[in-house]
Amino acid sequence: MRASPVTTGRVPQQQKRSLPGGRAATIDLDNVANVANVGGPENNKTSVLRRLKPPVPVTVVRAPFVILVIMSVITGVVGILVLNTKITENAFKLSAMRREQVQLDQREQQLKQLISNYESPGSLAAAAAKLGLVEAGPPAFIVLPDGRTIGVPKPATGTPSVTSQ
Repeated sequence: MRASPVTTGRVPQQQKRSLPGGRAATIDLDNVANVANVGGPENNKTSVLRRLKPPVPVTVVRAPFVILVIMSVITGVVGILVLNTKITENAFKLSAMRREQVQLDQREQQLKQLISNYESPGSLAAAAAKLGLVEAGPPAFIVLPDGRTIGVPKPATGTPSVTSQ
């Protein structure tokens, strides 16, 4: 017959053990001792606990994990080196392009200055005389709604320049 904790006034002793597969079990040591004492006095709490073996330790192969970590570090370092090399290469290309842009901006300024020189009134008059054009007299105007003319149209008179022939 078992003694209950209420009748004896004692708190039952319990021990937690882990079972294979990560499960946990609670063993009531008082009940185990009582059951063991049924068989004889040589069975007690310590002999029962000796019969309970701890779970077999699980061995994890660490070599693949270590190799994976080392390869990740090596890959990261090589990636950073390649990225740094490309950034430096692009910086040199950018510097060369900026120098070329400065040269092109200067050439654009020169061409704009040349065009503005050719567009000046003195240059246009010299170019027209070189082509044989003569200065026209006062212009005549035609009013479109009724077709009447203001002024008298006359052909330009003058001698063409020597360079135009």
